[in-house]
Amino acid sequence: MAIKIGIVVAQFNDEITLKMLDAALEKAGELGIEVFCISKVPGVFDMPLIVDALLSKKEIDAVVMLGAVIKGDTKHDELIANSTANAIAMISVKRGKPVALGITGPDMTHSQAEQRIKPSAQRAVEAAKRMVEEMQKI
Repeated sequence: MAIKIGIVVAQFNDEITLKMLDAALEKAGELGIEVFCISKVPGVFDMPLIVDALLSKKEIDAVVMLGAVIKGDTKHDELIANSTANAIAMISVKRGKPVALGITGPDMTHSQAEQRIKPSAQRAVEAAKRMVEEMQKI
């Protein structure tokens, strides 16, 4: 039975995140993973609500999150990344399904974000697959 994932991608910094989406879709195809749906949200901070809704669907085995939290003039990037990661961890445990964090940053420049597009997105898809396989053993 094929693994089915949902992908949630942030539209903020879309010159980065849409390339991450392409890389994630490519890796999913290589691994034989079915992408059940793709949800685009305004930013990384907006992801937990959609992730929770996707994980509530019986058809979804895991969710891959894609985003780029780039450093600005304040510590806003740290706040966004930390609060989102905490919320997602709680949702994953509550739903009993994996969430792969393909979000780069915080404290990252635009140039660093560009360098991390493909490896971060593809590792997140690989992590989702491995976690689903591990959960199936339990």
